[in-house]
Amino acid sequence: MKAVVQRVSEASVDVDGIRIGEIAEGVLILVCAMQSDTEANADKLTAKIAKLRIFRDEEGRMNRSLSETGGAALIVSQFTLAADTSRGNRPGFSAAAPPEDGARLYEYFITRMQSEGISVQTGQFGADMKVRLLNDGPVTIPMEF
Repeated sequence: MKAVVQRVSEASVDVDGIRIGEIAEGVLILVCAMQSDTEANADKLTAKIAKLRIFRDEEGRMNRSLSETGGAALIVSQFTLAADTSRGNRPGFSAAAPPEDGARLYEYFITRMQSEGISVQTGQFGADMKVRLLNDGPVTIPMEF
């Protein structure tokens, strides 16, 4: 699975002008299931994000994890992370998992993040979403498992 993790002061997602997810301090996770991904990939991604030390400690150093801070996660599916831009000017997305598999792994990833004790809000798989965020730092970390 591919993900982009952004430390945020706040983030939200709207579908058709309706706010469906919103968090204060935490992370915005843009996530994409790739063709060969399984639940094991989602498990590895979950474990890494939950313990990723990207939040400031008392000395201002990035030394605390999402689990330690009690921050929330806004998880948004984004198949465009699978973009192949190596040929021409139109990205190809054939490396992304088929929609059925992508949706299943997206939901599984959400459940796994919740099982880590993290408060989770979500986007809507396959929807045209408007995502807003106030990136804190900025801290933006690409990941792949």
